[in-house]
Amino acid sequence: MRYPRHAFAALSLLTLAPAAHAAQLSPMEELGKALFFDSTLSEPAGQSCATCHGPAAGWTGPDSAVNASTVAYPGAVAPRFGNRKPPSAAYAMAPPLHVDPEEQIFVGGNFWDGRATGWLLGSPLADQAQGPFVNPVEQNHPDAEAVVAKICAGHHGARLRELFGAAVCDDVVQGYNAVAQAIATYETSGEVNPFSSKYDHYLRDPKRYPLTAQERRGLALFERDDKGKCAACHPSRPGPLGEPPLFTDFSYDNLGIPRNPDNPWYRMPSAINPQGEAWIDEGLGGYLKTVARYAELAPGNRGKHKVPTLRNVDLRPSPDFVKVYGHNGYFRSLEAIVHFYNTRDALPRCEGAASPQPGVTCWPAPEVDANVNVDEMGKLGLTPDEERDIVAFMRTLSDGWQPVGR
Repeated sequence: MRYPRHAFAALSLLTLAPAAHAAQLSPMEELGKALFFDSTLSEPAGQSCATCHGPAAGWTGPDSAVNASTVAYPGAVAPRFGNRKPPSAAYAMAPPLHVDPEEQIFVGGNFWDGRATGWLLGSPLADQAQGPFVNPVEQNHPDAEAVVAKICAGHHGARLRELFGAAVCDDVVQGYNAVAQAIATYETSGEVNPFSSKYDHYLRDPKRYPLTAQERRGLALFERDDKGKCAACHPSRPGPLGEPPLFTDFSYDNLGIPRNPDNPWYRMPSAINPQGEAWIDEGLGGYLKTVARYAELAPGNRGKHKVPTLRNVDLRPSPDFVKVYGHNGYFRSLEAIVHFYNTRDALPRCEGAASPQPGVTCWPAPEVDANVNVDEMGKLGLTPDEERDIVAFMRTLSDGWQPVGR
């Protein structure tokens, strides 16, 4: 069981505004929102932060067709693609990446591999905001100087100077850090993190906003440490000061997810992906190899990826909208990944790595067959009805829930 004391620490920095007031943004949040949704801030124009992190889809991939095919999103320059499913930009208030002294595991940071550490700006969200602007498979600016010049010369420049001082655009480092800070401030706002799901209403007043019988069964299984074991990494209870749960402990795990052959990264030119089809996603371990003080810990973290929040895990703009799950989008439904958690080690391994369909009778080998989590998943013994109960509970985590008749 893992409940790092850091799991709720970042919330102390956030004003937990009621959902009704989520749209009331501060000037800094307004600037961050404007930057987040501005599709001219790529080279060439056409890609904003929201291109990969759409609110209607829970602040993750908003294009159903992309989710159903490549999973990874195309960048501003065709035909370049990223290498992973877009993580949620909501409820991502992680602490800086560090080794938890009690658990001796890495906690914090953003991106699936933790490389937005928060060591630069004190905030993983701010560090993360700087990455896509200069990533050639995303917004494709040549450098930070080009980003700052474009923003300062455009219609955001006046507000940036107003909030950060007249000289903010005269220094590239100061300007780029200010841009990231504004975006991160918006991403911690009540608009992005309204805590307005059915489960939030239930926590505030369980008698007035009760869960259904199936949802209650699912919650009980979710929290059981001898069966569902979900809450071991996705804490579901309020924090010590009553903070709403974020449904992530900000740690990293290798879930044993198979390679996703639909990932276009394997087919990127060698200038983008030098390893081609041989590329293996080492996750946190791959990043740690590049950090001198942690390089010796890389093998023990190979294949581990960030534990995502489960908030908005099933939020979608329409019933037929396709959402995908896992760092590489291998799973095409919530039911599929829950079944994988339950049966990964109970079913035999099979050849190939096509995305699972209903009635799966075997699972392909993990992409990285080391450091696989066997403590909280793999052979849970859940019945099909119990799997459905857990899925029903997770569907109570979508923001924007309205009680019937209101």
